Amino acid sequence: MRVPLSWLREYVDVPADAGVDDVFAALVSVGFEEEEALSFEVTGPVVVGQVLSFEAEPQSNGKTIRWCQVDVGEPEPRGIVCGASNFFPGDKVVVALPGAVLPGPFPISARKTYGHVSDGMIASARELGLGDEHSGILRLTELGLDPAPGTDAIALLGLDDVAVDVNVTPDRGYALSIRGIAREYAHATGAAFRDPAAHEWEDVQPGAGFPIVVDDQNPIRGRVGASEFVARVVRDVDPSRPTPPWMVARLTLAGIRSLGILIDITNYVMLELGNPMHGYDLDRLQGGITVRRASEGERMTTLDGKERTLSAEDLLITDESGPIGLAGVMGGGTTEMTDATRNVLIEAATFDPVSIARTARRHKLPSEASRRFERGVDPLIPFVAARRVADLMVELAGGTLDTELGGALYGEVFLASIELPRGFVSQLIGVDYTDAEITGALEMIGCEVSALDDGDGWEVIPPSWRPDLTDRWTLAEEVARIHGLDRIPSVLPTPPSGRGLTTLQNGRRRVANALAAAGYVETPSFPFQTAEANALHGSAAGDADPGIRLANPLDGHAPYLRRSLVPGLLQVAHRNLSRGFTDLALFETGLVFTPEAGAEYGTADVPPLGELPSDEVLAALNASIPPQPRHVAVLLTGHVAPKRPGQPAVTADLSDALSAVAEIGAAAGVRIDVAQGQRAALHPGRTGVLSVGDVEVGYVGEVLPAVSAAADLPGRVYVAELDLDLALSLAGRPDVAASLSGFPAATQDVSLVVGEDVVAADVAAALREGAGELLESLRLVDDYRGQGLDEGTKSLTFALRFRAPDRTLTAAEATEAKVNGVAVASDRYAATIRE
Repeated sequence: MRVPLSWLREYVDVPADAGVDDVFAALVSVGFEEEEALSFEVTGPVVVGQVLSFEAEPQSNGKTIRWCQVDVGEPEPRGIVCGASNFFPGDKVVVALPGAVLPGPFPISARKTYGHVSDGMIASARELGLGDEHSGILRLTELGLDPAPGTDAIALLGLDDVAVDVNVTPDRGYALSIRGIAREYAHATGAAFRDPAAHEWEDVQPGAGFPIVVDDQNPIRGRVGASEFVARVVRDVDPSRPTPPWMVARLTLAGIRSLGILIDITNYVMLELGNPMHGYDLDRLQGGITVRRASEGERMTTLDGKERTLSAEDLLITDESGPIGLAGVMGGGTTEMTDATRNVLIEAATFDPVSIARTARRHKLPSEASRRFERGVDPLIPFVAARRVADLMVELAGGTLDTELGGALYGEVFLASIELPRGFVSQLIGVDYTDAEITGALEMIGCEVSALDDGDGWEVIPPSWRPDLTDRWTLAEEVARIHGLDRIPSVLPTPPSGRGLTTLQNGRRRVANALAAAGYVETPSFPFQTAEANALHGSAAGDADPGIRLANPLDGHAPYLRRSLVPGLLQVAHRNLSRGFTDLALFETGLVFTPEAGAEYGTADVPPLGELPSDEVLAALNASIPPQPRHVAVLLTGHVAPKRPGQPAVTADLSDALSAVAEIGAAAGVRIDVAQGQRAALHPGRTGVLSVGDVEVGYVGEVLPAVSAAADLPGRVYVAELDLDLALSLAGRPDVAASLSGFPAATQDVSLVVGEDVVAADVAAALREGAGELLESLRLVDDYRGQGLDEGTKSLTFALRFRAPDRTLTAAEATEAKVNGVAVASDRYAATIRE
């Protein structure tokens, strides 16, 4: 909110010597944020001049300049070159003399141009910072001014005014007005405040006879779109009258350009009182005004010249011809005030904030009016604001107030009381406020405070302009704000014992940290995918249901919630490869969405946004969404080790993906077994199923060449994906590191011949079971198929390491353990030792 200080001083006693820093300090002390100080950036000498004469001189470039003699209140006139042609001898103008600085900054000096020495500059409104008009120089007669030559033009035009810009938070909409800021300055400094809305109720009543109807057939959240509506009539206005310079200066500093006296007055009162206003050309209205919701697909043209297609939620101002305005947002073009307007209908209203906010966002049409209405406008101010506009139109535009014709829709303003227990504020804020400090602060901001019958607290009725004061907590915040936030001590809270990250959260962090430490880069991606990607990667067979389709997707080509993390990693890999990064090791942890077959998700019963849902409503909402397990996935492509002198580059292969799986298992605290499997998106024979015990938790493998080609990935791509939450839930108790044995190990190898369809992991499990506790580690080192073996068989070679915790093993003990393992493998899979 930009606040010119001259305007602020009308309603609160700001010391004459107070500058912008002083005003900022006062407003910051009551909770506002300082933005910037604003001024016209004009320094003198800038004076009033009178054009005595001029000579038009055509130039070789086709331009005609005027060599002017201008009286600036000095003994001799000054010669000034001017390129404008909209002034005449005798006109009073604004002259920037040498030494002046205009906005830009643009310093003025005497300079030779077009064969003359121009001793100053005759300025336009835009050059003075008073608007965008640059069709010619500023003629003071057009502003209704006739000062003497040499008069200080900076003071005359209000160019010496400055403004402070403060950030107003959404809950303090009352401060989007000079009235609200003046009140807050009074709170901060104790200065006397004069309320511009302090009028007798009888003085602000409109006439009767103008029909006003509110017919809201589709209220949002059950709240009628317009609760109050005031109409006043001013006749015989003169829209050609100039806007006074003081009003133009204030509007300009406040960020609103001057658009003519009638519109300027409505904008001025909006800034002054905080109630947006609108004026209609009464002679262009057809019948009375009806406030209603739009019909779906109905159209209207707004003041910006755009035709808009309306929604059934849009609140309209209409007459017998149809829509004439988007209520609280922007008026229509058919009834706007123009230079031909003679009779004006003034509108002031109270509109539902939610309705206005939705309309402004739906049509991408933010305005100063909607900004105020969506934050809440004082429901007691429309009558005062309408009268204020009417009075200014009478005073400045030469109109006559019609006291007979008008209309009003009166709304009941109910201000609910709040019970504030004694001791609550001090306990919540942590400051020992006295009863007098609490009641004094609340009364200062406009509350009515009365003691409870039992004497153990107060009943507080908030003021009409503070819809944000809804409970005892917001009242306590006001007490703290008024008495200074610097009184609140800085004390670090003592954390309760036994809190911190949950077991699952700790596990997720361990896995992510382990992968990052292993050289993988985390690349979170959007959880939206195509139906094809969900079907291909969402199940082993590649025929999964597409999943949950969003009602309002960000991307129409990817409207489904993802069933797998792999498609997102493929997209990230493609993006990086297109930018020259060819060696990639990526990972992501995130939610996937796995709807159960036959289940229906979603709900049409969305609870109101302004209410806390009950436990039953929350339970119903949770039941309406699909399971969302957290997965972890990795992707490898390119080289895992670059080329170096004497060492070729090492290309990523399936063993690297398996190493990533081992890292995940170690961090999660589980042992992950790998068995050969099948998956639609992965290469047959190079795909593994990942299990923890008997529970399948994921898969690993090489992406099919056709799938990687479709993702524009030229090389081999390896991926692994696990249900991280499921794996962590199977971890059980944390592993305790075993003591290291000081005795030597005994190593032996064994080669077993089995059928080609026998899974190597099953044979390893049989060897481990049969060998018993002496077996310290087992590793598959060779898988041979070919000459020397019967057709349909293969030879699996395992490296075994045995160790005892309390003695040195003999070769016989190690051999016996190995033979026991081979026996179990022989019984289960007909394994024989290869000769």
